[in-house]
Amino acid sequence: MAYGSPERLADVPEYYRDIRGGRPIKPKHLEDLVDRYRRLGIEEGSPLNAVTEETRAALERELDEVPVFTGMKHWTPRIAEAAERALASGAQTVVGLVLAPHYSELSIDGYRDQLQAALGERAELVFIESWHDEPGFIDVLADRVRDADAHVVFTAHSLPARAAPVYKEQLLQTSQLVADRAQLDDWSFSFQSESPTGEPWLGPDILDHLDDLQARGVREVVACPVGFVADHLEIRWDLDHEAMEKANELGLGFGRIEMPNADPAFVRVLAGLVRRALAVPSEA
Repeated sequence: MAYGSPERLADVPEYYRDIRGGRPIKPKHLEDLVDRYRRLGIEEGSPLNAVTEETRAALERELDEVPVFTGMKHWTPRIAEAAERALASGAQTVVGLVLAPHYSELSIDGYRDQLQAALGERAELVFIESWHDEPGFIDVLADRVRDADAHVVFTAHSLPARAAPVYKEQLLQTSQLVADRAQLDDWSFSFQSESPTGEPWLGPDILDHLDDLQARGVREVVACPVGFVADHLEIRWDLDHEAMEKANELGLGFGRIEMPNADPAFVRVLAGLVRRALAVPSEA
């Protein structure tokens, strides 16, 4: 399961209405969002949706005889559609795996609720709640920051502070595990992609954090988004555009790791999670 992404530019208004539960979005904010997608070159096809399909297909090949279906929380194909396809294939047990490693009530519970409601009593649901400390996942990220000649900043999507204690704890655990595995001495953590809801969100934000790093004498920064596994808008815009622009203003060198996407090593990690959920021996 994944959050979902509009397939083309014309889908952006409906996509954000879905995220907001049908509530209208202010025209100014919508114009800004549409402009971001346009500037990223998303006109008639979503690179993220293509990556998600590539990951699904690779995972199905890795699992051999276990079919894999994609369900999106806020776009098509919906989680309910994926559940129906799984049931139509004869599934008596369905494994729910979200392409988000860390647990939060505001996010992960919503995926579980949608999938459980769609399945009802027609199949057993085995839900993978989090996989933030999965050794293979730690290895995938550590391989991308090992020997980095720069200060490494681990990042993740911010959430309202009122509902994210476990989320933040797991993110810091992941960051520490990756830093230890890669033998990093110079690293820190910050959040990104805060939404303007009028309430406190988890911080510090990456843009403010870059100010602090520059003041501390840091000259080169590599972002490692531990809370994301693919090239989301929050990666391609918030990091590649906004954070890069901020770093340039500060005279900082800035880059980020290549996202796991459908990397075979990452797909093997996902396969290991599924096999374990089904109590099938795994080499991952």
